[in-house]
Amino acid sequence: MAGYRKLGRTSSQRKALIRSQVTALLHTGNKRIKLKNRYLLSMKSRIVLFAFCVALLSSCGNKGNDTGKAPEYAVQELQKTTANLTTAYPATIKGKQDVEIRPQVSGFITKLCVDEGATVRKGQVLFIVDPTQYEAAVRTAKAAVATAEAAVSTQQMTYDNKKELNKKQIISDYDLAMAENSLAQTKAQLAQAKAQLTTAQQNLSFTQVKSPSDGVINDIPYRIGALVSPSIATPMTTVSEIDEVYVYFSMTEKELLAMTKSGSTIKEEISKIPTIKLQLIDGSTYDVDGKVDAITGVIDQSTGSVSIRAIFPNKEHVLRSGGTANALIPYTMENVITIPQSATVEIQDKKFVYVLQPDNTVKYTEIKIFNLDNGKEYLVTSGLNSGDKIVIEGVQNLKDGQKVQPITPAQKEANYQQHLKDQRDGNLATAFN
Repeated sequence: MAGYRKLGRTSSQRKALIRSQVTALLHTGNKRIKLKNRYLLSMKSRIVLFAFCVALLSSCGNKGNDTGKAPEYAVQELQKTTANLTTAYPATIKGKQDVEIRPQVSGFITKLCVDEGATVRKGQVLFIVDPTQYEAAVRTAKAAVATAEAAVSTQQMTYDNKKELNKKQIISDYDLAMAENSLAQTKAQLAQAKAQLTTAQQNLSFTQVKSPSDGVINDIPYRIGALVSPSIATPMTTVSEIDEVYVYFSMTEKELLAMTKSGSTIKEEISKIPTIKLQLIDGSTYDVDGKVDAITGVIDQSTGSVSIRAIFPNKEHVLRSGGTANALIPYTMENVITIPQSATVEIQDKKFVYVLQPDNTVKYTEIKIFNLDNGKEYLVTSGLNSGDKIVIEGVQNLKDGQKVQPITPAQKEANYQQHLKDQRDGNLATAFN
């Protein structure tokens, strides 16, 4: 290549010479291969020769550099529009009520009445604890009640008899008072026996561990024969009430104020927040929208975030307590300028764009953006005006004041597709222009 430059050839002449030599090389190579073995002219050989051509053409330098022509950049004219954004916030799903099930009496599990994942109703039996000792306690308490009742009956007759004798002044008032006290004592013993019977009956009923609410059974870590007690560290299971679920997520104080600043009360603030969609862990969107029903009154000092709770109907039990998802909040802004994120350069937390000037040079311009980010576009709050033109691709290679040849995104895409076609067709004269 250096030899060509010494001969004083221009870039166009060098390229023409290289193309003619490449063509001759291809022709000669094909001829020699055919003479040796026609079958050896494979796709692999063509690929090697094609790569050699690319290297030769590339060594001649850049089109824009050799010809002095300004490089082409896709440019977009800005207009004010209505921006519909959707911001995703990581969220956790909780049942409206998650109740840990623990026994109220100690004993061995003798029966499991439900399985994990089963839907249960309030009052439904979940487990049975061995009732033997509690049945015996009930029988003992009943016997004690019967004994106490007999004692009361006997003492009542004694008192009634002494009362008649006292009226006839056969016995003293003291003897009558003693009989009355004995009657009161036996009645108290009867009441105590009845209370013990009630306790024994209640403990016996506790051997049937029942669901305190409607819901779905979670994990069951205990099986038949396991010893359980009210003090166990791990609950027998958890019943999740999931006909409605709570979805918890957080947003920054700034984001919350942007949505609710026109509300004077918490209730009004909540009403300003639009309905929420839920993106499930598999990427699908839950088919029923939710609504924010609570905002914490305290800002987390460590994160600067506000905890928010939304409620979602869940009649089909698609959502499970303990699951994760993304809370999707739509946000609409009127008369705003949107730009692709690819059009920006970020330096020290500041964002810049290249604005096209009338003489086709670009100006390095700082912009301010809205805090909501959908991952594709920015909402510009200052630095740009309607009618401005900005470079939207390849901005990392630009410099302030550089001259460019503006083209539309459609033109750039058309050029790209044409280059691909030329490469596939082997049109070396235009494939890399």
